[in-house]
Amino acid sequence: MTYRKRQQATSARQAAFTLIEVMVTLAILAVLAAIAVPGYDSIVLNSRLRTYTTDFSASAQLARSEAMKRNSPVTLCSSSNGATCDASAGWEQGWVIRSGSTVIRRFPAANPGYLLSSTVRELTFLPSGFGSTPASLTICRASPLGSQERALTLSVTGRITLTRTQTGNCS
Repeated sequence: MTYRKRQQATSARQAAFTLIEVMVTLAILAVLAAIAVPGYDSIVLNSRLRTYTTDFSASAQLARSEAMKRNSPVTLCSSSNGATCDASAGWEQGWVIRSGSTVIRRFPAANPGYLLSSTVRELTFLPSGFGSTPASLTICRASPLGSQERALTLSVTGRITLTRTQTGNCS
């Protein structure tokens, strides 16, 4: 008796993954995700810090340009209610731009965990565009990943300088 060999159908169109291949791929993706997530948190925190720094810098530039446009002093001040200047409020509670009793723009409070610290609670720009006093503001976030800080310096001429700092004093 002769046995005939049965030919197996091999088609070039067959394209499937085995269970082992799928499991190995998922394991590799899980390891990569576990490595990437802490780095992503750092990127998000740094982005928020940069946003607050940019918002405050833009606020100061807006106050300066409004002072020149209106030909009257314009004040950028900390505010807890978004309507009036509040010397006891921290900058992280929000701030407003005012010309006399008119509120030009309101800025909301920062997210919890962010600190905007300065020795001054208001910045006044004169009609010439100059600031009435020089000021500096530190914007920081104390996080489990380490302190992240930005310093904003406002000169009497109205020039704003942004720098990264690492004093570690954010609390």
